[in-house]
Amino acid sequence: MTKRGILMRVLCLCMALLLAACAQAKGKQEVPGTTGGYTAPPMQESVFDQGAAQGENGIWVDTSHVSQGYVAASAVSDSRLKFQVVYGDVKYNYDLPSDGTPQCYVLQSGSGEYTFRVMQNTTEDKYAQAYAVTVMVNLESELAPFLRPSQMVNYNAESDCVAKASELASQASTEAGVVANIYAYIQNNIDYDKQKADTVESGYLPDPDETLHTGKGICYDYASLAAAMLRSQGIPTKLITGYVQPGELYHAWNMIWLEETGWITVKIEAPAHSWERIDLTFAAGASAAYTGDGTGYTDRFIY
Repeated sequence: MTKRGILMRVLCLCMALLLAACAQAKGKQEVPGTTGGYTAPPMQESVFDQGAAQGENGIWVDTSHVSQGYVAASAVSDSRLKFQVVYGDVKYNYDLPSDGTPQCYVLQSGSGEYTFRVMQNTTEDKYAQAYAVTVMVNLESELAPFLRPSQMVNYNAESDCVAKASELASQASTEAGVVANIYAYIQNNIDYDKQKADTVESGYLPDPDETLHTGKGICYDYASLAAAMLRSQGIPTKLITGYVQPGELYHAWNMIWLEETGWITVKIEAPAHSWERIDLTFAAGASAAYTGDGTGYTDRFIY
């Protein structure tokens, strides 16, 4: 072979090696942290224990799991009911079905003295106390309330959103990778429902599986779905409602907690042992008329 031929073969070999290296580097950039290896802890569930509940006249409050971050209640009544969680001056009011369907409510205020009240509708929008119990709560962990299902973040081991979360988590190697995969999935597959946003009524409760199946929802749906998927994989997640700027728009988003720092997107690096905000509705490209400009968040309620 001539010197020219040898030179050409060497050049071709170098080009092939260079292209292979570039392709490999590009692949790493496209799927960072998705080599697998993440093992989710056993999913923590929320239950109503009738045997441990206390109450009267068809009203039952189960405080046997308060150290795990939630209280449960069940009631049968001919009137509309509210469940109130009171911690000092902080009060959270929830709907309580009057057909006996159990509900679980998060203890978002931390350890301390709580009063749980079942309120019965009397006239129009007025309610009177039908039953109350006060307990001292000592949480097993400050993160406990944000690792389980609740009325606002409703899922169980059989939920489709949990199955999808497990699938996405299996492709990650770290907690940050799990969040990144779930973040990207929701961002790319759930569309903002403007019609629903304009017509939704007070008292609406999100259904994570419905959001997953329909592929659309409002900010409340985005935040509830994200919380359900992440909590099911052992990642503490808050669902927060409050206001965003400009215009004091009422909105919903999430806060997550990681054991180690890690990148969620190219713009979001979540720190270790600290709450980090993620706004899936904003990330999915919903109109600023519904989400604000991604700044000026003011928390009102935490679930």
